[in-house]
Amino acid sequence: MEMLERLNQCIDYIEKNLDGVIDPDELSSISMYSHHHFQKMFSVISGCPLAEYIRKRRLTVAAQELMVTDAKVIDVALKYGYETPESFSKAFRKLHGVPPSKIRTASVRAYPKLGFKLQIMGVNEMNYRMVKKEAFEVAGIGRRMSTQNGENLRDIPKLWEQVNRDGIDREICRAANADSIMGVCLHEDRTKDEFTYFIGAEHTAATVAYETHTIPAATWAVFEVVGPMPLAIQRVWERIFTEWFPSTGFEHSGGPEFELYPMEDAGAENFRCEVWVPVKNR
Repeated sequence: MEMLERLNQCIDYIEKNLDGVIDPDELSSISMYSHHHFQKMFSVISGCPLAEYIRKRRLTVAAQELMVTDAKVIDVALKYGYETPESFSKAFRKLHGVPPSKIRTASVRAYPKLGFKLQIMGVNEMNYRMVKKEAFEVAGIGRRMSTQNGENLRDIPKLWEQVNRDGIDREICRAANADSIMGVCLHEDRTKDEFTYFIGAEHTAATVAYETHTIPAATWAVFEVVGPMPLAIQRVWERIFTEWFPSTGFEHSGGPEFELYPMEDAGAENFRCEVWVPVKNR
């Protein structure tokens, strides 16, 4: 329940600042998650990237204001964060299907304020185990990703497609003497809305011909995922945030989380992989 309350407080903060600055650090403070983890949790639970939700809410209230007041388009555009009437008109038309100048005689789309509430779930079991693991090294390749406008949600699958197509995943596993590959988010930079997405494998060699990073020691909740990718793992992520966290005495510890994939056919109905989430007691 506490997590849901914090999420609703974040929504209230966003609503109060649709015509101003929405500070990522303030959202992190309210939610008690890093900005990256809050964005991920928000997207998983709501089904909509945070930046897209904010954009739709701003354009919704902007349309309402233009419909019932004599406000000028340029003033409304500036009020809701658009630097020029042209950029505002382009976004407005894309969402509502009409230019701002025609709003008083047209039908528009409304995207209501979100609200999170507890639902009765848990009929299907979730298989997980708790693992205490010391810090370990991973070797592989990383790419800087931007969370602005949900770019990371498009760019991460493209990176995986390239890695699988070119056989880089198998090369990494051979170099690290590992039989599983992982995807992990590292080095978040809130000032630039960026983080590093790293595809790699755990290794113990003194040297390895790939970029290396240290994953800090943590207590992990390790969730079993069964089914073809990516749908099976998306469902597990959703259940972790909407069912498991609200019903247990744990919360996210804020460290890097990762997905661990064996080098097998990820499209098979019986494909098994794992989600590792660092946790702490509330």
